Amino acid sequence: MQTLHEVRYLRAAIRAEKQNGKRVALVPTMGNLHEGHMQLVRRAHEVADCVVVSIFVNPMQFGESKDLDNYPRTMEEDRAKLQAENTHYLFVPDNNEIYPNGTELHTKVNVDALDGFLEGASRKGHFEGVCTVVNKLFNLVQPSLSVFGEKDYQQLAIVRRMVEDLCMPVDIVGLPTVREANGLAMSSRNGHLSQAERNDAGVIYRELQAVRDRILAGERNFEALCAEAKNEISAAGLVPDYFDVRDASSLAVVDTPADDAKLVVLAAAYMGEIRLLDNISIALGDSSANNR
Repeated sequence: MQTLHEVRYLRAAIRAEKQNGKRVALVPTMGNLHEGHMQLVRRAHEVADCVVVSIFVNPMQFGESKDLDNYPRTMEEDRAKLQAENTHYLFVPDNNEIYPNGTELHTKVNVDALDGFLEGASRKGHFEGVCTVVNKLFNLVQPSLSVFGEKDYQQLAIVRRMVEDLCMPVDIVGLPTVREANGLAMSSRNGHLSQAERNDAGVIYRELQAVRDRILAGERNFEALCAEAKNEISAAGLVPDYFDVRDASSLAVVDTPADDAKLVVLAAAYMGEIRLLDNISIALGDSSANNR
């Protein structure tokens, strides 16, 4: 595995790979890698000849400086994990390499149609920062495909929309959420939780499953279902931000779904100061698609 820190070396390496007919995959991350990230890397190996993983803690997507400062950085451990997966290139730029003119007046990318609600309502400017840096990484690596996890469902939907709207020749591959034993979605933020808090946080996934099952059983009062779920999450000691049923593609509010509608239930809650995200998909009329 080659570790590259500068754009000029990254471009030269990728140019050589493409000249040799290699299909390139990019896995963008902010580091502090866990098993969920490793599954993204393994999937990239399955569908491409050359795998590039980026580690960049992007300042543009953090609303408060303390969140940026507190984000865990575990570079040596991350490097060892990627080496074990036979990653071809690890790209680790610094802020000046990505934002040579600073972030304040930097050109920014927005996907207004899918921002401003759910995560976008609670984290102003977050998705603008995500889209801007992902756009830059796509321009730098020019991959054939890029692999993302479905845990950050709205982010994945926004990246897909950005790629579609801007006619970017990148296939976006989404992988199911990897979970801990109690169902808690794996996240870099979980490292800030005690074992007791991790156990309690499993309530989020249990409630997502419960709402999914009740919808599949025919219940359609989504507002009431979500309110009950938020009460259960609160009773477990968490502070829910949102719990909502949306159209799986557009993320639009759904009142009366079609018999074959594809839905997603999205949740966010705080355990102390730690924000936890999760979701579960529902395919009405297709029982085989509702098992994860």
